[in-house]
Amino acid sequence: MSISRTYDEINEKIKSGKVVVVTAEEVVSIVKDKGIKKATQEIDVVTTGTFGPMCSSGAFLNFGHSNPRIRMSKVWLNDVPAYTGIAAVDAYIGATEPKEGDPLNTNHPGKFSYGGGHVIEDLVRRKPVLLRAYSYGTDCYPRKEIKTTITLDSINEAFLFNPRNAYQNYNCAVNLSNKTIYTYMGMLKPNLENAHYSTSGQLSPLLKDPYFMTIGIGTRIFLGGGIGYVAWHGTQHFPSMLKDNKGQELHPSGGTIAVIGDLKQMDARYIRGCSFLGYGCTMAVGIGVPIPILNEEVMEWAAKSDEELFAPVVDYSDEYPNFNSKGLGVVSYAELKKGEIEVLGKRVKTAPLSSYPMAVEIASKLKEWIKLGKFELTKPVQKLPNANDGIVVNFLDDKGKK
Repeated sequence: MSISRTYDEINEKIKSGKVVVVTAEEVVSIVKDKGIKKATQEIDVVTTGTFGPMCSSGAFLNFGHSNPRIRMSKVWLNDVPAYTGIAAVDAYIGATEPKEGDPLNTNHPGKFSYGGGHVIEDLVRRKPVLLRAYSYGTDCYPRKEIKTTITLDSINEAFLFNPRNAYQNYNCAVNLSNKTIYTYMGMLKPNLENAHYSTSGQLSPLLKDPYFMTIGIGTRIFLGGGIGYVAWHGTQHFPSMLKDNKGQELHPSGGTIAVIGDLKQMDARYIRGCSFLGYGCTMAVGIGVPIPILNEEVMEWAAKSDEELFAPVVDYSDEYPNFNSKGLGVVSYAELKKGEIEVLGKRVKTAPLSSYPMAVEIASKLKEWIKLGKFELTKPVQKLPNANDGIVVNFLDDKGKK
C-alpha cells in the first residue's frame, strides 16, 4: 500500500508538536538503515540548506519622503549606485554593483571590491549607511539633492528580492589554459592545478526535489535568517537532465528560484557581502527549503546521497565563456568533498565556494523552527517548470560582433 500525506496533515502535526523532522543529511543514513517505505511512514519533513555566493541578489528599499520632497533620479548608498527608475523614494540595490571608483575588474587582479552585497549586510547589521540622492526637480518634487544617513530601522520598507538563487546544481570549474584566470568561481590556476565547486550536494534544496514536486511559487523558506518565500522560478531556470560520460541520465540540473523576504527579519550571519579577486563583488545568501514527505517518490529524491549526486566539470578558460563543450564529464559530490578529483587523467585538488557546515546549520535551524511550531509549510500555488517540460535556452544574438 502506497503512503501519502497532505500539507494540511503535516501542518496539524506541526501545531500539535508531533511532527517528525530530519535534515537532508540525516535522512540519507535513515533510509539506508530502514528503507524508503519505512522512512516515508515515519518522517514528515526533510529540511535542506545552502550557503554561498549568489550574484543575482539585491534589495528593494523605500527611504521615506524628505521635506520638501524629492524624486530621486540617482542614488548612492555608501557610494554604491542603486537603481531608481521605480518611484520617488524607492530604489533597488544589486549585490554585484561595485562602489564607484572601486578597483573591480581583471586589470586589478590583486584588489577586492566593496559593493551592493556589502551595503545590504551593513544594513542588516544595523550600521548607518550614507545615502546620497540627486534629482532634476519638479513642481511636486522640488528638492534636487539630499545627503543623509539611514539605517535598516529608519527606512519604511526593505525586502530582499533575489531573481536567481539556490542553483539546483552548479559547475565544477577548472582551467585548462596556461595562465591564471579570475572568475566568479574564484581564482583558477593554470593547467588543472585546482577545481572549485559551489553546491551543498546532499543538502542542496533543489537537488532534493529536482522535479519540483513540492517546491513552487509560494513555498515558505528560510531566507537569510528570516522567513521568505519562493516568488517565481529563477532567471536562467533551465532544468535539464544531467548525463554522465556515457550519456547515461543521472538527475535534473540547472533549476533556480527567485526568492523574497523581509530584510528587517534577517541575520547578518546568513547575509554577507563578499568579493572575488579580479572579478568583483557579490553576496553570500543562506537558504533553507523544507521538503514535505508527501509520498515515497518525494522521499526517494530527498534521501539521495553525495555519492548519487553529480556536478559537470567545466573549463572556464574556454568552454564556459564560449560554450564549446570539451566533454570533461561529471563528478560526484562525494568525490569533490574528498578534496581531490581526476580530470583528463590528472589528480586535481578541489575546494568549495559554498559552506557545507553553514548548510548543515541552516537545515538544522529550519528543522528546529518546524519542531517548535514556529514554521508551517505552504502548498505552492503554482508548480515550477521542470526537466520534463522541454525548456528552450536562448542566447544573445551577437551577429554584430566585430
